[in-house]
Amino acid sequence: MSTFCIPVLLRDNQNRYMSKRIFSSVEWRELEGNPNVAKVSTKSITYAQKFKEQALQQYEQGMSGAEIFKQAGFNLQVIGQKQPKYCLLRWRRQFKENGLGGLTDTRGKIKKKRIPRNTETDRLKWLEAEVKYLKAENAFLAQLRAKRAE
Repeated sequence: MSTFCIPVLLRDNQNRYMSKRIFSSVEWRELEGNPNVAKVSTKSITYAQKFKEQALQQYEQGMSGAEIFKQAGFNLQVIGQKQPKYCLLRWRRQFKENGLGGLTDTRGKIKKKRIPRNTETDRLKWLEAEVKYLKAENAFLAQLRAKRAE
């Protein structure tokens, strides 16, 4: 059983190095036991929605990312010293763009497409648009025939 975290250096699409930690089984169990973690794998942590909201509030009150994460029971040696800062930056951006819904984790979930409702008014609008299109097409073809006849 391994008790250490293996940092792996990778390059992203902009040729920058990025670190991907692989959590040992001991670290994985430690993270899984934290109530502020919704899900954990050997490579990633999914933080609980409530924790994200509280962390943003505390950050706005002046607490640092490291303080927030330490207070929430995270070991910065395990998750990474810079991870709190990056998480808070990402969460602030998501919150600014999409409100509280932006903080919801959507990884691995298939987004359902909205199925249009076939009401009589929708059908009527569609048929009117089709008639308009066909009239324009007929007018274009009539002009084309007239030019060919010349």
